Amino acid sequence: MKIVRVSATPLHIPVSIDVLGLNKSTSLSLCLTEVEADNGLVGHGMTAITEEEVVATIVRDVAAPALMGEDPMATERLWERLYWLLSPRGQTGYASHAIAALDIALWDLKAQALDLPLWRLLGGARQRVPVYATFGFGFFERDELAAAARLWVQQGFERLKMTVGGHALARRDEPRPIDEVIAEDVRRVAAVREAVGPDVKLYVDANCGLDLFHATELARRIEPYGISFFEEPLTQNDVRQMAQLRSRTSIPLACGQNEGLAFRFRDLLMAQAADVLQPNVAISGGYSQCLKIAGMAHAFNVPIDNGGAWPFHNMHLHAGVANGGMVEYHYVAVQMLRQIFDGLPEPKDGWLTLPERAGLGFAPDPARVRDLARRPLSGGKGKA
Repeated sequence: MKIVRVSATPLHIPVSIDVLGLNKSTSLSLCLTEVEADNGLVGHGMTAITEEEVVATIVRDVAAPALMGEDPMATERLWERLYWLLSPRGQTGYASHAIAALDIALWDLKAQALDLPLWRLLGGARQRVPVYATFGFGFFERDELAAAARLWVQQGFERLKMTVGGHALARRDEPRPIDEVIAEDVRRVAAVREAVGPDVKLYVDANCGLDLFHATELARRIEPYGISFFEEPLTQNDVRQMAQLRSRTSIPLACGQNEGLAFRFRDLLMAQAADVLQPNVAISGGYSQCLKIAGMAHAFNVPIDNGGAWPFHNMHLHAGVANGGMVEYHYVAVQMLRQIFDGLPEPKDGWLTLPERAGLGFAPDPARVRDLARRPLSGGKGKA
């Protein structure tokens, strides 16, 4: 086979959140990719939590010419080519997103060519994976948050994640004192724990929004509520400070969803800075690199979970490798994906069952993608 077409479609999509009759609205962006072979097979990939316009330009104008005429089955060689083309001096950021979007498409195409579900091609460790529901968004008032938590438990989820930190460092000039933010976070965590009882697993995520002082204070004050992990507590996933915070709290620390290259995960492991690593195939260089990250974590006896949403792509990694963990069923992201893709599985009793269809097992609806592509792009506002 030879690659004959590489394309990218940036999208900025409105999402309606119809929970508890609140009818709130938001939007998310992503960039879809396609890699077509000369036998007609097409692989589909994506990336998100970045500027969709920038990634689309990288794919179309820089990466695509380097892939044309190449063998799409040679995923390892093509990943290395894209790395040296887009990240020659070890940068993360946009380059890693673009590589991830293309690598996912290449693996989807490879699995189709071999007539295998992708999770089986990646190792076939298990046919279903546990999910946790990200439900607790900042736009909920405290009483709404507690009610939403009860609703998700009623729907069969026993693992729930809520946001904390309120992007406080990014918004500190509003003004919005960080100590007030974390004080309210403590009250919100308490309300959720009271609403769902002691047996439901509860996770919190600061989205890299706090400094060490305030993350330490927040962790200390929410420890009594039985937090199963504290995700991305610190700005930049600062490895040195993550290790310091880990020594100061009994709450397990998780991070990695927004890391672009494997050396960052190596550094986290070597510094004993995280209890859980969270590579994300749509961000951390695709399946090719996430397999290596999973291998490193396995060697260090550190578990991996999916953070950063996009469960239907990440479920293949966690079903494929022996040390796979949970995938994140992020309500807003899932609502967006259902506008694009057909054939997405539904969770049942807190689990996702992997498809037996070759490749990813689902694909974008071309007509809907064309309609969505007519909408204005985000201009930097689509990262949620």
